[in-house]
Parts: sequence; C-alpha cells; structure tokens
Amino acid sequence: MPTNEDAGSTDTANSIDGVLVRSANPIPHASTSLKFLQENGIPFMLLTNGGGKHESERVKDLSSKLSVPLHESNFVQSHTPFAELTHGEKSLRDKCIMVVGGEGGRCRDVAERYGFKNVVTPGDIYAAHPEIWPFSKPFQQSYYSSFARPLPRPINPASPADSLKIDAVFVYNDPRDWGLDMQVILDVMLSHRGIMGTYSSKNGDTSLHNSGYLQDEQPALYFSNVDLLWAADYHLSRLGQGGFQASLEGLWRAVTYHKNHKSPPELYKTVIGKPYRETYSFAEKQLVRHRDSMFGKDHPTALRKVYMVGDNPESDIRGANDYESPQGVEWISLLTRTGVYRDQDGRRPTWEPRAIVDDVKAAVQWALKDSGWHQPLR
Repeated sequence: MPTNEDAGSTDTANSIDGVLVRSANPIPHASTSLKFLQENGIPFMLLTNGGGKHESERVKDLSSKLSVPLHESNFVQSHTPFAELTHGEKSLRDKCIMVVGGEGGRCRDVAERYGFKNVVTPGDIYAAHPEIWPFSKPFQQSYYSSFARPLPRPINPASPADSLKIDAVFVYNDPRDWGLDMQVILDVMLSHRGIMGTYSSKNGDTSLHNSGYLQDEQPALYFSNVDLLWAADYHLSRLGQGGFQASLEGLWRAVTYHKNHKSPPELYKTVIGKPYRETYSFAEKQLVRHRDSMFGKDHPTALRKVYMVGDNPESDIRGANDYESPQGVEWISLLTRTGVYRDQDGRRPTWEPRAIVDDVKAAVQWALKDSGWHQPLR
C-alpha cells in the first residue's frame, strides 16, 4: 500500500478464505477494509488457493457477499496460471487433458474458458465405464450422469491406437470423490503414454531411472494448490487438496513399492498455488498490471512493497517469506487469527510472519502505519 511520499509504491495481497470470508460468510471488517483501500486508491490483489469456478463467477459472488465491487484484474485463484498453458511452444490447447476436482463439470467449464479444446473428467470416464470404480453407489451414478459427456474415444486396451489418450492431468480444485479420482489418476500415471486401459511394460524395471515408473511418456501431473487444511464452516479446519495429494502419494508408494528398488519411485508432479514461487511471481505480475490500469504505465513510482495478509502459515506466510521477487519487491507477511491459524498454548506458527493480528482490518492498519500512510483506517 502507498506511502505518504510515494503514492502507489506499495500494495496489499489478501487471501480470501479465512481472511475475507469463512465458507460463505463474510468475516467482520472485511468489507470496510476493502472499501477503504478502494476509496484511497490503494492497489490490492486477492490471491486465493481456492477455485472451482471461473474468475468472473467468483468475483461476482465475492462482490455480492462483501458489498464491494471487485474485478478480475485484481483476482488470482489457484488454477488461474493454468491458462498460460494454452499458448506458447508447449501449448496444451489442442491436447486431451483430464481435469479433476470441483463440483460437477464446473472445472471443465473453467478449463475450456481458459482455451483448452479437449477436456475430459473422471466423471466422463466413470459414466462410460462404471466398472473402472466398482464402489460407487447409485446416487453417485446419478450425479455423474448429470454432467458427464461422451468420451472422445473409448477405453479399449485391445486396440490402444483407438483408445482414450490423456496428455496432461490437472487437479483444479478439491476433489469430491477421492476414490474414483485417485484410481483414475493412478491408471493414467501407470499407463503406456497416457493411453487409458494400458499398463507400461517399463514399470518396475530397476535398470531404468525411477525403477521405470513415469519413463514411458506418461502425461504431466499438475496440482493447483497444496493446502492440507482450510477454514470451512466447521469449527476445526478441514482437509483440502493437499490432503488429497498426500493420500495419492501414499497410494503411489504402496502400489509401486518393491523390496528390490534402490529408492521408492517418485510421483513426478508440478504444484502451483501458495506457497510456490510460480504463483507469487504470477500474482506480482498481475498486481503490476493492475497498478498500471489505475495509475498508468508511466507512473514514476515502481512497486516496492507488498503486504501479504493471510490466515494459513503453511501457505500464505511461508510463500511470502520465501518469495524472492526478481524486481526487488519486498513481500511482508501478516497473519490473521480468523482462519486456519489459532493461538494455542502460546505456540508460534511454523512459518513466522512479520506480525500476527486479529483480522484483516488490523492487518491493513498495521500496513498503513508501517508504510507511513497519512490516513488511518478507523
């Protein structure tokens, strides 16, 4: 957020769940804090490990809940950076990708709005081949049939050339049916070249790197965030996408284990979202673009400080503390008590913030004072 002397030189980045809202309910002072930033021309970015909807839908919903007009230009979800994979030399735009997680077919819709042309979901696979996961109940069959689409190709191991081939796997949001999703992902990562229904002959070959696993042109695996816990309606934090990832890795170790392996085969993956550098770098670029839209590209003062306000020490605070901006921007972490973090027995968080505050209003007040801003938030 800006200082007295250099308006626009410092900004805020806010988490959403646990800082502005808890589940569907606004957290006290969230609305007034954002309104203060807007009324005083202080740029801010909403950076969340949540997702499951397109940015335009989330912004509209959040604007309504907080009674604050928001815009996509200062809003970044966990899977927003995936949109960049639809262009460039290694574009996946026309490849067949599998999108996992979220409610119904919403994440598929998001991927298609990002520009991906050929998107399937585990629900599509289950609807076409319910034998792939024999433990689903009738209500789950009804659920999947409500949004499943025909597969572009069937699963036909007798004719691999005509069988469904997955070129990349994306976990966009917290999975709803962990059993089905884990089974299908394991099938893909153990396959020959991502062809569903096949099993790579290289798996378990100790003469090869990684004991032969993931050495047969299997697809890349992407996770949009690693949050083990998140603040929901229940008074205790709930498992998030990070819990799913940890469970999948545990299954991977169990399925690929062999006493003759020199080391456990690794499940190769790319993870973005907080606390990973890629997400903070993307958010910083987005914040600069947002500042340019407010002040103009020729504004004389460059971005110098960003106050990261978050509720989760393992993602928000760790990410801000570890991030080294290539532009020399200083990221300052502020931890609120309104979400995942709770003061317990005087124990400090694993990742130490610059300050621990009661809520987002107190965080903004702290940042205003630290930056020398002339007008306090009452």
